[in-house]
Amino acid sequence: MAEKPSGEPRGSEDPKDFADDVWEKFVRDSELGIGTSDAPKEPSARARMVTERLRQQDARGETPPGWRTGPDLQGMGGRPARRRKLWAIIGVPVVLALALVAMKPSLLPGDPFGTGAESAAPLPEETAPPSTAPSAAPGTPTLDQPFAGSPAARYADGAAGIVLPEAKPVGSFGKGEVDRALKQTKALLVDANLDRKTLLGGTPETVLGILDPKQPRMLSDVRSGLRKPDKENDPLVLFSRFDKDEARLVGDVVKTHGRMTFEPGENGSVVVHADYTFVYAVAPADSDSTEVARVIMRRIIETELADPARVQVTPGKLLVARSERDLANVACDVHDGYIHPDFDSGINQGPAPTGPMIDPYDRSRDIQDSDTCGTVSRT
Repeated sequence: MAEKPSGEPRGSEDPKDFADDVWEKFVRDSELGIGTSDAPKEPSARARMVTERLRQQDARGETPPGWRTGPDLQGMGGRPARRRKLWAIIGVPVVLALALVAMKPSLLPGDPFGTGAESAAPLPEETAPPSTAPSAAPGTPTLDQPFAGSPAARYADGAAGIVLPEAKPVGSFGKGEVDRALKQTKALLVDANLDRKTLLGGTPETVLGILDPKQPRMLSDVRSGLRKPDKENDPLVLFSRFDKDEARLVGDVVKTHGRMTFEPGENGSVVVHADYTFVYAVAPADSDSTEVARVIMRRIIETELADPARVQVTPGKLLVARSERDLANVACDVHDGYIHPDFDSGINQGPAPTGPMIDPYDRSRDIQDSDTCGTVSRT
């Protein structure tokens, strides 16, 4: 085949310059490729009709939006992307929070699942003797929630449960002196039943400073009981004390509920009447133990501010006119100056109870000191 001049562009070959068999193959391949090629095709009659109708609607302003351009990808397609990003930011922390609550429902405020958790609404201040015992409370005590399943879960924490009445003049004592007697009585109750040092067997110095040394045998008997406790001189008459080698307090809270009132006494005195229930959550001294027990101590104590002009007393000091206790869920007939909780594991198990069954949370009944150890209906 003759060579073309170099100046003539390629692709301008005449078909006659190709061999016959090569040209035939080119034509045959071209015919086979027409059905699948991307070359423009003649639109069908139906397609031409649809296109013409849409063109006319568009000219009249009747065309639906987006028929030419398709959906608004910026306005619509962007939302799922933003939602996915928002879920990544918010959803993961929500899932983690739900998992944490599932493991520890007590983190939720209130008691949304009806578990009897200790976050139940607190009881209102007691201003008069109740007429019935409190209703049952569901739940089981644990180290995290030691008052679950007890009416005490709704009691106030510690000294917050001792609310003083408004002071008024009584007899020869003015409002300020009556207010001082009320505050001294509260300080006595706190030091004797709530102070951690006292609870672990220490000496309640505040109480010893409040009591009148001129009251016959009072201070001497108290000191003797603390020094060498026995049945006749039992410090539990006034104080709540645990043997720290035997039991440990669970948490820092003692639940408290009751009331305080005052009235005129004999010879122009002021008598302060205090009736309180203290509930202690305790566990065996063994730090590996998870057992939790509750000890319920109800105390009725009356203090008296006597008139020094009529009675031989120390001005500003209190007399103890009455002191009674009702101690529940403890070992019976032990007089060593300590409270011995009745644990389910059998630790400190004393003689079998011989008295009638009582509800230690029933504040509608009166109490009296007794050597009889009764059975408790609940703790």
